[in-house]
Amino acid sequence: MASIENLTIKCPVTIKAKVTEDLKAHLAAEIQEAIKKADLELQQIDFHAKRMMSEQAKQDAQGLVGLRQQIDAERQKRLEFKNHMLDKLKETAQLEIGAEIVQGTMDRIVTVNVGDDLHKLMATEILLEDGKIVAFRC
Repeated sequence: MASIENLTIKCPVTIKAKVTEDLKAHLAAEIQEAIKKADLELQQIDFHAKRMMSEQAKQDAQGLVGLRQQIDAERQKRLEFKNHMLDKLKETAQLEIGAEIVQGTMDRIVTVNVGDDLHKLMATEILLEDGKIVAFRC
């Protein structure tokens, strides 16, 4: 087997954000928007359910139970999502200013050589404050 000097690989980079009042407000607004969307979807489900149940009753009363289960399952999904978002809203309100939170990951391409510390490369982070990069950490 041939020996090579280096290798180009894809490594994850963790994106962290320093909690500020602006970040908390932005996160809360995003969560509240998701809650509003879930409420709207619940209203639409209820509106369409009445019509669908009425049509199903005219066509085939046997299908009512299955249709009702389908509708209830959709409602339950939206309710669970809404409750999850309400919990996230509470968590967001409790974030301490200056704390760091993970906002996601990105990939970067890096060339590694024999002897490089792979653990160090895999632990790379970008720190943001109000959307601006304030630090790279390795």
